[in-house]
Amino acid sequence: MSQRPNILFVLIDDLGWSDLSCFGSTFYETPNLDRLAAEGVRFTNAYAAAPVCSPTRASILSGKYPARLGVTNYIGGRPARGRLLDAPYIDHLPLDEVSLASALKSHGYVTWHVGKWHLGTRPYYPEHHGFDVNIGGCNWGHPKNGYYSPYGIETLADGLAGEYLTDRLTDEAISLIRHRHVQKDQRPFFLYLSHYAVHTPIQALEPLVDKYIAKARKMGLDTVNALQEGGFFPVHHKKGYRIIRRTIQSDVHYAAMVENLDANIGRVLQTLEAVGDLGDTIIIFTSDNGGLATAEGSPTCNAPLAEGKGWMYEGGLREPLIVKWPGVTRAGTRCDVPVTSPDFYPTLLDMAQLPLREDQHVDGVSWAPLLRGASGLARDAIYWHFPHYGNQGSTPGAAVRMGSYKLIEFYEEGRLELYDLREDLGEQNNLASRFPDITVKLHQRLEAWRKAVAAQLPAEPPDD
Repeated sequence: MSQRPNILFVLIDDLGWSDLSCFGSTFYETPNLDRLAAEGVRFTNAYAAAPVCSPTRASILSGKYPARLGVTNYIGGRPARGRLLDAPYIDHLPLDEVSLASALKSHGYVTWHVGKWHLGTRPYYPEHHGFDVNIGGCNWGHPKNGYYSPYGIETLADGLAGEYLTDRLTDEAISLIRHRHVQKDQRPFFLYLSHYAVHTPIQALEPLVDKYIAKARKMGLDTVNALQEGGFFPVHHKKGYRIIRRTIQSDVHYAAMVENLDANIGRVLQTLEAVGDLGDTIIIFTSDNGGLATAEGSPTCNAPLAEGKGWMYEGGLREPLIVKWPGVTRAGTRCDVPVTSPDFYPTLLDMAQLPLREDQHVDGVSWAPLLRGASGLARDAIYWHFPHYGNQGSTPGAAVRMGSYKLIEFYEEGRLELYDLREDLGEQNNLASRFPDITVKLHQRLEAWRKAVAAQLPAEPPDD
């Protein structure tokens, strides 16, 4: 590999920890990503910095926790009211943040953004955060007009009627790679390929849907009632509506979206190989929050993890992460060390042999040593702060993980839940009363961290 490797960073929207075959799915098919995992490192304890998209995306590009940035909710989310009032949040990635793209660009990288942005309106678009090219990035959090052209995305020209968005964004990424090759551009590239898939609306190509209808029938999934009615939503604007949980992976349209996404990532990898760049390119694949499992159609299930997008349980936070670093990573490796999305910034600088920017990525830790064979990191805790009512049925809360223990604090009533994730991955057995010393210790750490990052808290509603 050359001194300055190319970087392909693939970020998926709403893909759950269990949504890949190589992470345990028996219904969805992801042969290209399975192959990538077999050639690289599969992280089993990788986390998003938040259970919703914008905060995690901001943390990747800034190297900071969402609570420190103030970007704690998905941008565009209106304040909700339950027993508490949502905390205020910043609705853009501030321009004074030196983004990961800016840091790489300052050292000679050409920087491309393709796909979803959702980090502010036009003054805060990717081109104002260090990206030379912005294709498809705007203030939208999902394809408002659906996955079929005409899309209506201001930074992406509509294709022919019926063109599929995931295919189109992949075409754009491939064009950038091929054009660089034709132009004999010697600069390394940073391609931030941020697919809108698999966010709602759940729309897939019919031939693949038919395939999964047949597969569901063969597996007997078509006779299983996969949706379970739960309690009522805890917010006023959804009063009277119940949380609906998916208990198994069986949605044929979602399965088809996942396979199409996998095929398109395979196309990008094939292009890198065809132009001779595959051996010089670091590949990172991950997601921005857990799979959508409790609302809005509940298209996937994150089992054995609890809950999903919007929740502080593992199903909302734990992500698939695959890394291939040619010449460094050993094929078929598994890493169980916890890592989180602010870590990408220092890690990629480290992998590219560039100077760290410790004042910028203050919350991130480089896990490049893990890829070289180290057994751990010089960090004892990872934190989360989500002071909002999620669209998926959750209430405001925070969490901390130290070792195998994870503490969740629910802000409405101050309830604490403690889990040993080594023994209880599904967070079914609350150990708070059994281990009060550990509970107090982790809660004190969480409180001290909140104070250190000046985290905004939800408020008591005024008397009506």
